[in-house]
Amino acid sequence: MKKFLIERDIEGLGNLSIQQLQNISQASCQVVSELGAPYHWIQSFVTDNKLYCIHIAESEQVVREHARIGNFPVNFIAEVKTIIDPTTSSVP
Repeated sequence: MKKFLIERDIEGLGNLSIQQLQNISQASCQVVSELGAPYHWIQSFVTDNKLYCIHIAESEQVVREHARIGNFPVNFIAEVKTIIDPTTSSVP
């Protein structure tokens, strides 16, 4: 399985209510349960007009299928090759 970063342009996203964000979350979870392929939505970051999502799937095509079924915009998808953080700077 691969990890993907997905960018979605959604005008006014940062102004949505908790209920509206919950509806989006429920829709995504419903699609995941119906997808018929291994798929994990890890988390999403809400900004003013963009949603940045971390998903784990077999391929970019499966990520795009999730978006198509859920009617979610996809503006950019990148496969995450590795993760670094402050602990990466430590030399053993």
